[in-house]
Amino acid sequence: MYTEELLSVIPLKKVIGQLPSNVKDLSIDSRSVQPKSLFICIKGYTVDGHDYAQKAVDSGATVIVTEKELDLEGQVAQVIVADTNRALGLLAARFFDNPSKDLTMIGVTGTNGKTSVSGIIHHMLIGMGEKSALTGTIGFNLNGVLYESANTTSDALSTQQMIFRAKMEGCRAMVMEVSSHGLALGRLAGVDFDVAVFTNLTHDHLDFHGTMEEYGQAKGLLFSQMGQDLSKNKYVVLNADDPWSEKYANITPYPVWTYGLKTSANFRAENCNYDNGFTTFDMITPEGTFPVSMQLLGEFNVYNILAATAVFYGRGFPIEAIIEQIEDLNPIKGRMERVKTELPIQIFIDYAHTPDAIEKAINAAHPYKGEDNKLIFLIGTGGNRDKSKRPAMAEKASRADYVILTTDDPRYEEYDSITSDLAKGMLHENYACIGDRAEAVRHAVAIAEPGDIIIFAGKGHEDYQIIGNTKYPHSDAEIAINAGQLKFVN
Repeated sequence: MYTEELLSVIPLKKVIGQLPSNVKDLSIDSRSVQPKSLFICIKGYTVDGHDYAQKAVDSGATVIVTEKELDLEGQVAQVIVADTNRALGLLAARFFDNPSKDLTMIGVTGTNGKTSVSGIIHHMLIGMGEKSALTGTIGFNLNGVLYESANTTSDALSTQQMIFRAKMEGCRAMVMEVSSHGLALGRLAGVDFDVAVFTNLTHDHLDFHGTMEEYGQAKGLLFSQMGQDLSKNKYVVLNADDPWSEKYANITPYPVWTYGLKTSANFRAENCNYDNGFTTFDMITPEGTFPVSMQLLGEFNVYNILAATAVFYGRGFPIEAIIEQIEDLNPIKGRMERVKTELPIQIFIDYAHTPDAIEKAINAAHPYKGEDNKLIFLIGTGGNRDKSKRPAMAEKASRADYVILTTDDPRYEEYDSITSDLAKGMLHENYACIGDRAEAVRHAVAIAEPGDIIIFAGKGHEDYQIIGNTKYPHSDAEIAINAGQLKFVN
């Protein structure tokens, strides 16, 4: 791309040196710099890209976008801007020719349910014959190939690259999990969303946002930044049972579709029943009431399905076709996922790591618990993260007959620091503190008897654990099955 054309999206800048006529690539990682590329210096939590500018030049970068003049050797131009993070979003969108304008972009935000709702929409799109891409906690899913990503919402450059790849692969739609961090840090700059979905807002990430008000306002950026061009067929889908929905409805000019179970909404569910591995309910829609039977378990998944239904109805799909896809859905990986095993116990893995999600996971499991059986709940939380939610998490977990308090990704925090914070919220004495998560999983199986239910919460689909700054292989399901084989089979 012509350099002058690319840099035209940054109105306030100072150029030092001679700009090359064109640049062939953008990069924010000095290790991936290609010849004749433009390198943007980004300040991260632990690394400052300004410190790697010379390495980028040595690797072939001919333009450096920086917040200060740098002492660099070699043939390189410096473009000094006030905020390289903001510049990154503008440059990335322009370099890839604003690819989001050529796809139906569906953004899903909320504390809990983002991954499930996004996955449901993605799989239903494919079921209806549309090529779709998906990005979020599980990574980047493009035509059935899953690529790993570091964050729920990737940096602005990676985001534009993924949208561009989806466009080139012929996708008509792209579904994105949208995190509050991503919104607050500008990672979605240049993404033109057509549909914005809100699941719920509960206690989480206060180590980053500070207060629930700030957290809620960060989520609201998804709805307020959809633009003002009312000639476009955009709309918003909101959970009518969450009070934040009223605020979000007031900050978007586009039509609003609502869903819920407890209050008046465009899409509602009644007569919910959870039994024999199925969830059934009556879906009340603008076109009447329809019976639904699905493999997704729990009330929270009823909410997720209602949200997805509103998305598809807003796009003009018939209710009957939507319900047909719902009934074909397989359980979401790592979200109250029943582990297939011949063991005489039921094992579920779930991603629950907030008080609200823990409560919903326990509610989902209760219908499958016999009167004389135990519900065993293992919950961990991440180290060096929001400590204020830990007692509330354990309080919700106290509804289980036996609770194991452990770690999620301990990072640099001591095991005892994490488990003792959790223990402050316990409402009964039937619990154990075991910081080593693998040992905690084995303990859960050791105390289980035939007919008991175990929920391993916090990791979900993840197959690793972060200790220090290193990822180590870890699978709750694999450890539990091996322990179960030793106890019940061998």
